[in-house]
Amino acid sequence: MVSYQNPVSHQLIDGGMLLKEWQTDFATTGRLLVSFRKWYYNAAGFNKIGLMRDDTIHEDSDVKEALRRLPEKVYNDRMFRLKRALDLSMKQAVLPKEQRTQYEEDVHYLEPYLKEVIRERKEVEEWSKK
Repeated sequence: MVSYQNPVSHQLIDGGMLLKEWQTDFATTGRLLVSFRKWYYNAAGFNKIGLMRDDTIHEDSDVKEALRRLPEKVYNDRMFRLKRALDLSMKQAVLPKEQRTQYEEDVHYLEPYLKEVIRERKEVEEWSKK
């Protein structure tokens, strides 16, 4: 194996692959992963009836508490999307492409509230063990 004097641009990593080559492979893999995620997002179909990913989460006790904590506007937007999706489903119709939820627009609006609820529940469970 050849070692180079310039440690920044020609740094060897495991297996003899150059760091620059590894970074290029990593960037390609990242783009490939994003492309797969977009494909899967569209293949799942919930965006065709105007739903976001967080609209499809099963409502267990943690999710119900997180929903209760949502700001009113976010909760009302969710309810609108769910009612519209039910209506479209009954009609066996989908939204026009320009009205569908896009991958880039789909925000995980429930995630911070859900993480907080789960953290609090685990904290209570830890306290009850003592």
